Amino acid sequence: MSPEIKLEDAFQARIDDEQKIEPKDWMPEKYRKTHIRQISQHAHSEIVGMLPEGNWITRAPSLKRKLGLLAKVQDEAGHGLYLYSAAETLGISRDELFDQLHTGKAKYSSIFNYPTLSWADIGAIGWLVDGAAIINQVMLTRTSYGPYARAMVRICKEESFHQRQGYEIMLTLCQGMPEQKAMAQDALNRFWWPSLMMFGPRDSDSPNTEQSVKWKIKRKTNDELRQQFVDITVPQAEYLGITIPDPDLKWNEDRGHYDFGEIDWEEFWQVVKGNGPCNKERLKARVDAWEEGAWVREAAVAYSTKIKNNEVKRTA
Repeated sequence: MSPEIKLEDAFQARIDDEQKIEPKDWMPEKYRKTHIRQISQHAHSEIVGMLPEGNWITRAPSLKRKLGLLAKVQDEAGHGLYLYSAAETLGISRDELFDQLHTGKAKYSSIFNYPTLSWADIGAIGWLVDGAAIINQVMLTRTSYGPYARAMVRICKEESFHQRQGYEIMLTLCQGMPEQKAMAQDALNRFWWPSLMMFGPRDSDSPNTEQSVKWKIKRKTNDELRQQFVDITVPQAEYLGITIPDPDLKWNEDRGHYDFGEIDWEEFWQVVKGNGPCNKERLKARVDAWEEGAWVREAAVAYSTKIKNNEVKRTA
């Protein structure tokens, strides 16, 4: 047996024994690259995800709503920073991570390529998008890579608050005037299917799922997580008194789950490939922010250099 095979067997034994893999531990190169891809995609999603919500900060209907949305967007920025730091422990620089995003090499969640057309969309994002994220991310608190798992503990706590915040916005609208409830229904109509797409392609079309489950990078498959989301969300929509836009949705007594219609996979792949409603707009916003913030990064590096060279007196 070759030394490489022995290392891989010992590595898998640690995974099977529920031990966490740490940055200085030996790991297969594919494991490292898979985690870089997954963590960076997650980090990019948090950062890009600020854009459709930040669009509504100045137009929030009250000071309370403005403060709540500001806090949420700030949380998402923090999540991105945690995750970029976790990715860096795998031997990739943050500059390289940003370059992959800006050049389109790295992906982010397809959901953030849809526009926010009304205030109700902010509620729908909190309820549906963050709700879907929680289902996926709670699983990641037990992922096999230590830095990622630990980052997810705090992120999940904050995402749970975001989901409740979004649902409360939807509940307020549904208990308001008919026009407000209609706004909530319209937001659900537009965000329901993209939310289901958040869990990724069907298991049969996901080449990385089997290996990711074996390495316990993921604890459940895309389709299992999608089903869990539907089962949790349908009763919430019924309580709100709005209708999920799926004529095939019905409870299956034999399975103990809801049956639901087929996702438009052509739309999903078009968005993933960069042809969604807001793909170009989102990417341009991130590239512009990076370029316009160059002077801030340069000033921070210059100041840090002076501190290291004792050219600047430190202040308490």
